[in-house]
Amino acid sequence: MKYGAVVLAAGLSGLLSFSLLAVAIGTDYWYIIDVNKPNYTGPDDLSSRSGLWNIIEGANRRAVISSFTANISSLSEAERHMLELHKVVVIMLPLSLVLLVFGWIFGLVSSLACSPRLLAATALYFLLCSVLTLTGISIYIKYSNQAMEEFQTMVSPESLIYVHVSFGWSVATAWLSYSLEVATGMLLMLAARITQMKGRYDSGVAIAML
Repeated sequence: MKYGAVVLAAGLSGLLSFSLLAVAIGTDYWYIIDVNKPNYTGPDDLSSRSGLWNIIEGANRRAVISSFTANISSLSEAERHMLELHKVVVIMLPLSLVLLVFGWIFGLVSSLACSPRLLAATALYFLLCSVLTLTGISIYIKYSNQAMEEFQTMVSPESLIYVHVSFGWSVATAWLSYSLEVATGMLLMLAARITQMKGRYDSGVAIAML
């Protein structure tokens, strides 16, 4: 396999992973609640969708999730725990996004230098970013499940029949970004191996010519 093709694939994969994670963080389709209540004639849509920062209720009613400024003194223990989970998510995922920018720069420098050690170090860096992204997504899923459990305690079982909850395409985009971060790390590791083998081959040729 050619070195140039591998590092080019790694660069494109890293750039795409950054773009997808940025889209996921900036959109409000992480968690979707569809309410299909029969014979409902009210003016408001009971369905909602949410992202990391906002909750969209009905057609255009937007509420900001203020986990850092909320008054925790009036919250229950379960609500406080959910708030802490949300804080972790909105810190880890943007942090992973910022680290991807530096990772792409490190990858460009190490690929131009053709240094096996730099390439391997950058590969490990991308794998670290993938761990942060995976952790953020996993904590968000835990946060959402706990929020649903809390919601179930406040709503009658009869009403829950008409409620359908699901994770939206923003979560799928974040998962795809995570996969591409792993792929980028593995491609850079392969590039490091190719460079290392090429160095050994060139050394052997040079020795044979002496």
